[in-house]
Order: sequence, then C-alpha cells, then structure tokens
Amino acid sequence: MNYRHSFHAGNFADLVKHALVLWLVGQGRPSVVLDTHAGAGLYDLSGDGARSKEAEAGVARLMTAEGRPPLMDALADRVAGFNPQGGVRFYPGSPLLIADALGPGGRYVGFELNPPVRRMLAEALAGRANAEAREGDGYDLAVAEAARARGPLVLIDPPFEKPDDYIRAAETAVAIVRRDPSATVAIWTPLKDLETFDAFIRKLQGRAGPTLVAEARLRPLTNPMKMNGCAMVVVNPPAGAETAAREVCAWVANALGEAGGKAEVWTF
Repeated sequence: MNYRHSFHAGNFADLVKHALVLWLVGQGRPSVVLDTHAGAGLYDLSGDGARSKEAEAGVARLMTAEGRPPLMDALADRVAGFNPQGGVRFYPGSPLLIADALGPGGRYVGFELNPPVRRMLAEALAGRANAEAREGDGYDLAVAEAARARGPLVLIDPPFEKPDDYIRAAETAVAIVRRDPSATVAIWTPLKDLETFDAFIRKLQGRAGPTLVAEARLRPLTNPMKMNGCAMVVVNPPAGAETAAREVCAWVANALGEAGGKAEVWTF
C-alpha cells in the first residue's frame, strides 16, 4: 500500500493520528519528540497534492461537525489556527502540530528521506526554535537519537511504499523501548485486512512493553485493496491512553464511517 502524506493529507486517518498525537504530547510534556517520516509539515489542500479529495471526507467534515468530543475539538482548533480566513485550505502535519504543542524546553526532530520534501519541512518549521528537520533514514536516525534522550515520544508513520515497512516499524519500536523502557512509541498503520495487521502485531508481542492498539474501521475489512481503516499502536502508553483512544476512534468510525464501521481498542 502506498500512503503518501501529501496525497492523503487531512483524511480520516490523519484525524485519528493527529488527535491522538496531540493528546500524547500533552501527557507529561515529553522533552523530545522524534518523527521518523515527517513529510512536508504543511499541506495546501487546494493544490495538486490533494487531488484525491480525501480531505473533503475527513478534515472538512470535522470542521463543520457539531458536538465534537474534546480531543477532536482540540485538533479542530489547531487546524483553524492555520486557516485564519476560515475554511480548510491548509492542513498541518505532525511536525507543526507537535512543535506548537510542546511545553517549554521541548524539542521536535523530524526525519525525512526525500531531499525536496526535507527542504519543504525545514521551510514549514522555520521560526520554531524548538524544531528541526533532518535528512536521512528515519528508522535508523530515530533509534540513534532516542539513545541520547530520556523518555522520548517517537512517532513512526511510514508511507508503506516498501514491503519491509511493517517489519522496520516494529523493529524500530522494539529497539527504542529495549534501550529506554521509559520511551513511548506510537506507530500509525493502515488497516486493509486482518492478516497483514495481525502479522505486524505479532512482531511486537512479547518483545516490546505494554501496548495499546487503537483501531478506527470505516468499513469491514473485506477488501484488502482499500484502506478500510487505520490504527495507532502505542508501546508504553501513558495513563488514560485507552480512554483517549476510544474517544477519538469512536468519533471517526461513527461520524465518517460506513455501515459496519466501528472502533476497536485493546491492549496486550
């Protein structure tokens, strides 16, 4: 599955990921947040990069929804801040959301393998002294950087262009928490079919710390050619993570899903 940040910016999966990431950043205010696949940082939903129109079924509906729960409301407030003229032309990615949510002394490091995208990321982060963009393999660089931090929050959010992304995501999480059991690692994955997802979960079971799995399914997992939902898998989740995950996944599944959509939140 090919999942490009620019192509899918502002879709339902971004809402799940970013609402939960904002909540995680707010818990204990980590001193360092590492982002393995940072992307460009800010997306113009009116441009060619958003031609899939997935934002219309995602963030556009979020911004006009009534009765949003607190964590979805918090994300909507952040998005509104990037659109002072109203509407949702611009959607902030994880780098800007995290950098702006960090407490005093907090530091964000975003890794991006693609040089032109890394330059766009640096431009998006300009003026934020607590944030930087680095070029290179985010899996390896995050492990090395995490070894120099204490209790970092690490976001692993690959595009799933390569056949080994599931393996490398799991191995990176295991390497980080084995070196520092106080680290929290959040991994975003698409949900196409249970076989692929279960194989990924098995790579973590018994090798990482306590783990929360938060699934938002828009439809039953019957067509492996479609992204039927997404999941955030959080290793060493902070207290309250299960409640937060249920709030976010339930809203996305119920407000944006089809018949048969549902939220699944569980731990191992």
